[in-house]
Amino acid sequence: MYTDRMAVPTDGKLALLEKTAESVRETIVRSLVAAGSGHTAGALGLADVFTAFYFHILTHDPGDPESEERDRLVLSNGHVCPALYATMAHAGYFPIDECLTLRKFGSRLQGHPERALLPGLETTSGPLGEGLSQAAGMAYAFRMDGRKNRVYALMSDGEQEEGSTWEAAMFAGKNRLSNLIAVIDRNGIQIDGVTEDVMPLEPLAEKYRAFNWLVLDADGNDIAAFIAAVDEAKAVQDKPTLIIARTIPGKGVPEIESDYRWHGEVPTVEEGERFLQELRTAAGQVPQGRA
Repeated sequence: MYTDRMAVPTDGKLALLEKTAESVRETIVRSLVAAGSGHTAGALGLADVFTAFYFHILTHDPGDPESEERDRLVLSNGHVCPALYATMAHAGYFPIDECLTLRKFGSRLQGHPERALLPGLETTSGPLGEGLSQAAGMAYAFRMDGRKNRVYALMSDGEQEEGSTWEAAMFAGKNRLSNLIAVIDRNGIQIDGVTEDVMPLEPLAEKYRAFNWLVLDADGNDIAAFIAAVDEAKAVQDKPTLIIARTIPGKGVPEIESDYRWHGEVPTVEEGERFLQELRTAAGQVPQGRA
């Protein structure tokens, strides 16, 4: 079982997490090429966040996905599931090669997660704006039962345009659900363009603070920084926490980074090979002071 290990990772552990995130990105690209459809930019941007969750933050057990002791990770923006599937596979929930069945007829790995198909999924997601409500309900139930499980909700920034998200934010704030930690993937894009052009979200942090949330800001592509933000959130006892995780959509593939057109596009076979080479090139650039 992966246990709740929120100690600051050592340099060696951090290097291993970063290497895992690189492998997750390669699996994402391979699965999307095999599928021929899906969402590329957001999935690549969230590889570091998912790696931090499944290899350091969450209490969970790939060998016992229904363990009552597990934390819950609710994926609201289900279209980034290639990143979720790839990370779960690398964590041992199912063979990595199964990721190549993404979106295939009869596959357990559909284009949006279906809870009944794959052990380890907490919700069926697709319609944006539902995940925070589901997570808040879980957190409220755990508190009623006197249980220590934590609930994490991962949302897109685009779905902050959904009214149901704000109903859940009010509910969680009013009930002081300190066992709930929400994460917004603040990558700044959605399928029609830049979020601030389609429907301006700012001042996003102030809006959540008005509903009695603690709001933290973190670099979602810096694993150590993201883990530190979750660590800070876990120390809060009187309110839910929102982490605004700023990520680069398409992270690791410079030619598509921050390009909203890749929100819902996938690479061709030729592009996929080029993207994999770009990922490997970026992976060879080890920051100074890292093992």
